[in-house]
Amino acid sequence: MTCRDFIAIGASSGGLDVLRTLVSGLPGDLCAAVAIVQHVGAHGSVLPSLLDDAGPLHAAHARDGEAFVHGRIYVAPPDRHLLVEGACLRLDGGIKQNFARPAIDPLFVSAASVLGERVIGVILTGFLMDGVAGLAAIHACGGATIVQDPDDAFAGEMPTRATPYADYVLPVVQLAARLVALTHEPAILSHRPGPEG
Repeated sequence: MTCRDFIAIGASSGGLDVLRTLVSGLPGDLCAAVAIVQHVGAHGSVLPSLLDDAGPLHAAHARDGEAFVHGRIYVAPPDRHLLVEGACLRLDGGIKQNFARPAIDPLFVSAASVLGERVIGVILTGFLMDGVAGLAAIHACGGATIVQDPDDAFAGEMPTRATPYADYVLPVVQLAARLVALTHEPAILSHRPGPEG
């Protein structure tokens, strides 16, 4: 039985508050690794410490070649794309995608390619369309997909564009509970409930 044990989250404008709310609802014994891309550009970022303080899971910037483990939050560092390669995380200084580095699509696409049904992809608040192609890749590989309700988002453009590939469209207050539930369900490729609230 394949379990969903890798949660990939992408956020942009307005993402900090949403991410803190989300991680505050995740349990310390979460049976999944969590990888987060927040658009921070090349600027210094204290996002890991803010997330570390928000809930029971330890959060830190991802390190190149680091093996990911359950119950940890890995944040893309400034100016580096975060990728999945085998059982490890890789950092890449390649070209910007969707005007961003780190960008959401590289994480989502690599996770879908390597982990398939094991991935849960989450698109949160943001402008433009970073993460849309990545969420489509996760959906196509049998992973579960969640999008923040655009009406609940600070910036609804990114969630709106991603909604066609969402199994669930939810307000932020329901995200953590849905993620936990999905980690306890077997991954079934044909299970596509369609967007629901």
